[in-house]
Amino acid sequence: MKVVVVHATGGTDVLSHEDAEPPEPGDGEVLIRVRAASVNPVDWKVRSGLVDRPLPVVLGDDVAGTVELSRAQGFSAGDDVLGWALSGGYAELATARAGEIAHKPDGVRFDHAAAIPMSGLTAWQALFDHGRLERGGTVLIAGAAGGIGHIAIQLARFAGAHVIGTGSSRNRDFVLGLGADEYVDYTREDVAAAARRADVLLDLVGGDTTRSLLQAVRPGAVLAGIAYPPPADWPATEQAARDAGARAEYVMTRARPDQLTRLAELVAAGDMRIELAAVLPLTAARQAHELSESGHTRGKIVLTP
Repeated sequence: MKVVVVHATGGTDVLSHEDAEPPEPGDGEVLIRVRAASVNPVDWKVRSGLVDRPLPVVLGDDVAGTVELSRAQGFSAGDDVLGWALSGGYAELATARAGEIAHKPDGVRFDHAAAIPMSGLTAWQALFDHGRLERGGTVLIAGAAGGIGHIAIQLARFAGAHVIGTGSSRNRDFVLGLGADEYVDYTREDVAAAARRADVLLDLVGGDTTRSLLQAVRPGAVLAGIAYPPPADWPATEQAARDAGARAEYVMTRARPDQLTRLAELVAAGDMRIELAAVLPLTAARQAHELSESGHTRGKIVLTP
């Protein structure tokens, strides 16, 4: 089979498209014929050495495809699934644990399904498990047009919250079109003023954005951060939030098949849409990483073997 593998960390030139032996599923696992795999920031962070993983490694956590061989209860050959790849999704075949995948509903495209797992679960868990966002509450989403942000907008809107999105001027119409109630152009407007009204602040940017949100967080609010790996100064962020009478919660996304199923059902029902910034062949993994690393993509980037 064909894979994209990293033998040594570095720039996009270390992404090697080559032949490999198919992985073998163990007990409780399935072998998936990959139809689509999405690109997440953690992929280029592993490639560049910012996140440690044993090398060589086949990148790609998110996949959608068809089960070819099952050694797990609840899944059979021929089932269409989506979820987290165990052996790496930048490949024609990938293994996955049964507890980290869900059945793909009919009518959901494979490229859309592959874009759901990491971004969708992160958005869900940040808003509801960590942020405890409730109907009638207000959420500010910093970086609202990205892969996680565009899903978070729709989840928060569906839950009956008031949604404030932030980003550059080019994304205003896109974010408002997803259902955000307000948009703040961080290049021209005061994000802090909007942040002071929020019950949940979803920080998808990190760095200076985290510090500015901390200065504006109000008592009782929750600041949810997702930057991976966790910033070295995150304990200081938690303390600063406590000093303000608020909470700072770091979101370490977990595999939750029940949440993954619900996310896919929302897409199937037309209650949530997936925005694809690019759909590229597996041979274009270098281009995909360049797009992702730029930090200016709208929605998700997907690779198709």
